[in-house]
Amino acid sequence: MPVVAPVRRTAARMAALIVTTLAVGVAIAPVTTAPAGATAPTAGLLAAAPGQDSEGGTPALRAQLEAASKGYLDAKAALDKSVKRQKELGVQLQATERELAERTSKVGEIAGVAYRAGRLGTASALLNSSSPEGFMDRAAALDAVAANEDRALRNLQETRDEANRTKLALDGEIREQRKQVTLMAKRKEQAERALTVANAKASGDTSNRGTSSATAKPAPRNADGSWPSESCSVNDPTPANGCITPRTLHALNQAKAAGFTRYVSCYRSGGSGEHPKGRACDFAAQKNGFGGDATGGDKTYGNNLAAFFIRNADRLAVLYVIWYRQIWLPSSGWKSYSGAGGDPSSDHTNHVHLSVY
Repeated sequence: MPVVAPVRRTAARMAALIVTTLAVGVAIAPVTTAPAGATAPTAGLLAAAPGQDSEGGTPALRAQLEAASKGYLDAKAALDKSVKRQKELGVQLQATERELAERTSKVGEIAGVAYRAGRLGTASALLNSSSPEGFMDRAAALDAVAANEDRALRNLQETRDEANRTKLALDGEIREQRKQVTLMAKRKEQAERALTVANAKASGDTSNRGTSSATAKPAPRNADGSWPSESCSVNDPTPANGCITPRTLHALNQAKAAGFTRYVSCYRSGGSGEHPKGRACDFAAQKNGFGGDATGGDKTYGNNLAAFFIRNADRLAVLYVIWYRQIWLPSSGWKSYSGAGGDPSSDHTNHVHLSVY
């Protein structure tokens, strides 16, 4: 009788497929208006040159980054779902293999008894009965023996079939995970190629790295772990007015709860990217709104705010974070963000930009 392969071999085949992705974080800015004496909300947001977005880069670049990050997050959610299912199947296969071993042993015992004692022939068993009552007793005993043997063999075959089905399902999850890992790599390449075309190079600058230990409450997901589609359907509570998505509002509230309560502006009717879709916010680094380049304590505030987004990116569906001439992508980490206009707005040196799925 064939023996089901131990689940350890399946686990070994899976080891090379588990991909660790950087945690991504979303932040929330205050919903309060700018304090007295604050810089006007649009200060520092200069008019864009032809073909440029008001925050730097081109509409084509923003579209590429959005598509790449969305695709990456979708593939990651599918991978996480498949890995979870693979673990469940592994536990199921272990239980089935234990049951299979028990049933195989039982059938072996029945076969051993038949071999040692010889099978009791139906005719001889019945003819050797000395009375009608004995005849009936022996007939009943023969039925019981036959039923017991048939049941044992049937249970053994059913357990074997279940083990084989589980193994096939495990193989299917392995193929699915390979597919999603490949797709994640392609999306990573897509994002980095878009930045390269925009004359962006990987940067070794770490001066904008902050720290954050705050953990955001996860935004709601679909049952399968994917992000639900959302429209610009709730009022933007920031002075920008307009509308934002429920997930963007969730990010705002979580960032505020984490202590990041300086000026913020979300919806913007013009330009490319996520602002007109209600899926992006600009968080001022200075206390009084958007000003010049953030320095000192203001720069530290921006560093820590960006770190908060990144730490909680997977909880809050972060597409990307832009801060101080660099962009953070869930697929690639920090990269240089060029194509800026040399002003605090397009260089993102006076505010942290957050885009969510």
